[in-house]
Amino acid sequence: MALGAGGLLNLAFAPYQFWPLAIVCPAILMLLWEGARPREAAVLGFWFNFGTFLLGTWWIYTGVHTMAAVPAWIALFLLFGLTTIMAAYHAGLGYVVARWLPASGALRWLVALPAAWLFVEWWRGWFLSGFMWLSLGYTQTDTWLAHLAPILGVYGISAVLLLGSGALVALIRGNTRTRVIAGVVLVLPWIVAAPLGRIEWTQPSGKPVGVAIVQGAIPQDEKWAKENEANVLGIYRRLTEQAFGTSVIVLPEAALPPIANEIMDYLVPLYRDAEAKGSALVLGILRGKINKEGTAYTDYYNSVLALDLKATDELQWYDKHHLVPFTEFFPVPKFVRSLMLVMNLPYSDFTRGALVQPPLRAGGLNMSASICYEDGYGSAYLEQLKSADTLVNVTNDAWFGHGSARYLHFQIARMRAIEAQRYMLRAGNDGISAVIGPKGEVVAEAPGFQEYVLRSEVTPRMGLPPYARVGNWLVITLASAGVVLGFVAAYRRRKVAP
Repeated sequence: MALGAGGLLNLAFAPYQFWPLAIVCPAILMLLWEGARPREAAVLGFWFNFGTFLLGTWWIYTGVHTMAAVPAWIALFLLFGLTTIMAAYHAGLGYVVARWLPASGALRWLVALPAAWLFVEWWRGWFLSGFMWLSLGYTQTDTWLAHLAPILGVYGISAVLLLGSGALVALIRGNTRTRVIAGVVLVLPWIVAAPLGRIEWTQPSGKPVGVAIVQGAIPQDEKWAKENEANVLGIYRRLTEQAFGTSVIVLPEAALPPIANEIMDYLVPLYRDAEAKGSALVLGILRGKINKEGTAYTDYYNSVLALDLKATDELQWYDKHHLVPFTEFFPVPKFVRSLMLVMNLPYSDFTRGALVQPPLRAGGLNMSASICYEDGYGSAYLEQLKSADTLVNVTNDAWFGHGSARYLHFQIARMRAIEAQRYMLRAGNDGISAVIGPKGEVVAEAPGFQEYVLRSEVTPRMGLPPYARVGNWLVITLASAGVVLGFVAAYRRRKVAP
C-alpha cells in the first residue's frame, strides 16, 4: 500500500495535475505509520518514496541509455541508485516518526509529523548538491495555494499540503475536539489564499519589450555529431534571422554545439546582423578558458551569453552554478573515471560558476539567468531579484524524450515566476519553450518537437515579494520548531508514563 500510494502521488504533478493526491497520498502513509514500530515505519517510508521516485524519474533511463547511448545496465543502476537514495530519506523519516514523535494526538498529526516531513523535503533539495524534484508544493501551480508562493515559497505550499494530510489523519483518528481543529486546518489555508491572488507584489518598471524564443528542435542523436555541426549552425542562423526586429532573442541551452571560442566567426556576424535590426541576443552556449600559454583549455563552462553592445561594451556571461552530478561533473575517484573512459562513456567535467552573478542586460531587460534544472533552486537566485526585472531559463529537455520530465520541469519554472512575480523567458531545444507571466500563467507557448520562433512581449517588473526577502528560512525555522516541540512532548509523555 505504501508503494502504491507513493507511485500514485506522481499523478498530482504535471502533466496529470490531479492535485488533491498531494494531500491524500501523504495522508495514506501517515495512517500506515500509526502504531508502527520504528523499523516497520522505516520500511513503509522507504517503499512510499521508492514508488514516488521510480515512476517520477524513470526518464533518467531514457536520457542515459536511449539518448546518451550508455549501456542499459548502467542506466538502470543510476535510476535505481537515485531512487534508493531518495527512498532512504523517507526511511529515516519513518524511523524518527515512530521512535521520537508522540504516538497520537493533535500535536503529532497537525504539527510534528507535517513539520518533520517538510524538513526532510527541504533537506533533500540541497544536501549533497540536492534533488528538489517532486517537492509537493509544485503540484499547486494552478490552484489558489499558488497565491502563497510570493509569501512562503514552494516549501510553504508543501507545508500547507502536509498540514492538510495530517488533518485528514486527525479526522479519521482523532476525538471530536481534534476533528474540529483538523477541519479548520484543512479549509482555512484555501480561504486565506484565494484573495491573495489580487495582490501585486511587484510593479512594472518599464514599457513592454518584444521578445522572441528560438526553438531549433535538433534531435539529440544529431545535435552533437561533428558531421552535423554545420547543419545545426545553419538552422539556428535561419531561425534567428526570422526573429530579427524583436528587442531580445533567446536561444536554448547549448544551442550551438561548438564552444564559443571556436565559432566567433559565426557569432560576430550573427550579432552584427541582429543589432542592425534592433535585436539583442541571449543564447545558451559552452565556453572554454584557455591557459596562459594559449595552447589548451583548462576549464569548460555551461553558459549563457548576452550580446547587446548598447547595454554594455563587454560580453556578458552567466556560468551555470548548480551542475548535474554524473553528467556535468563526476564526483568519483580518478580510477573510476579512468574506467569510464575505457568503457567509452560520454562525459565531460564543467567548472562551476559563482553562486551570485549579476543579471544579464539585453534589449532593455535585466535578466536573472538559470540553466536547465537550476531553476529548481529558487532560493539560490533571490539575491539577483534586487536588480533583475525578468527571469530567463535556457534548457534542453530533449535528453528525456516525450515523457513527464519536460512537464514537471515546466511546472517548476512556473513556480519560480510566481515566487518572483516576474515574467520568465524559457527557451528549450524542443520545448517546452514559453513566456510565463508573473502569476505563473502561460502567456505564449511554442508547439513541441518542431522548429519554431515564438514571439511575445514581457513587461519588466521590480520589487521584492516577501519570499524574496526571507527565502526559505521562515518556513524551515517553523518546521524545525514543530519537530522539536514534538520531540519534547513525546519525551515528557514517556517520562511520566508508568
